[in-house]
Amino acid sequence: QVQLVESGGGSVQAGGSLRLSCAAFGLTSSIYAMGWFRQAPGKEREGVARIYTSGGSTTYADSVKGRFTISQDNAKNTLYLQMNSLKPEDTAMYYCAADFRLRFSSSIRESDFGYWGQGTQVTVSS
Repeated sequence: QVQLVESGGGSVQAGGSLRLSCAAFGLTSSIYAMGWFRQAPGKEREGVARIYTSGGSTTYADSVKGRFTISQDNAKNTLYLQMNSLKPEDTAMYYCAADFRLRFSSSIRESDFGYWGQGTQVTVSS
């Protein structure tokens, strides 16, 4: 139903910034929420940020609050993640995901999202 394509990853020094993008193709009008997740080698995937497509309400993981900002351009069917004050522990593969169900969870749960992008690598050096 939906294809997601991430871009914008790369290598940056600690304290730097990156802006990730996720373009959605397909039945985008059926998406209720979009999220960003990340996964470091040997670790499970964790939720980073979530935004509701209608209204724009956002939720962030505690580890990125105050540093990351999730946003969307509905006209372009594009999701963004502005990452500032990057830390080495932010190094991971970052994925965008789409949720086709209306949910009200206060947490960002991987199981809530049914469609995933291929991922874009973010590497933060000290």
